[in-house]
Amino acid sequence: MEGNLLAAPVKNLTKDALSKVVTKIVEHFQPEKIILFGSHAWGEPTTYSDVDILVVMDVEGSLIRKEAEIYRIARPKLVPMDIIVRTPEQIHYRLKIGDPFIQRIIREGEVLYERRVKEWVAKAEGDY
Repeated sequence: MEGNLLAAPVKNLTKDALSKVVTKIVEHFQPEKIILFGSHAWGEPTTYSDVDILVVMDVEGSLIRKEAEIYRIARPKLVPMDIIVRTPEQIHYRLKIGDPFIQRIIREGEVLYERRVKEWVAKAEGDY
């Protein structure tokens, strides 16, 4: 099916489909970090599970508008997806006050992208 990155039910989310979502987010929004969380990260997805992604990035203006923009650009058709956007400062604060939701995402989520690692690799490759 053209335009639908997932040929199977969401329970069987493919790494390729997820990689395409991450690539679109990185190309359009240059986030600090993208983390998969929820049932797909914990290894417990069902056919009715959505895909949960935390995008850590600097945002001017409304987080809700930024979430909607990312959703519109990056979400594969027919795939239920929750995209949460938080700034690095918000993540730091939520961890500092002991927010169990953010703590679990950071502790058990699957990091799909991290800018600093990519920058370090690019710099290291430039040294050779």
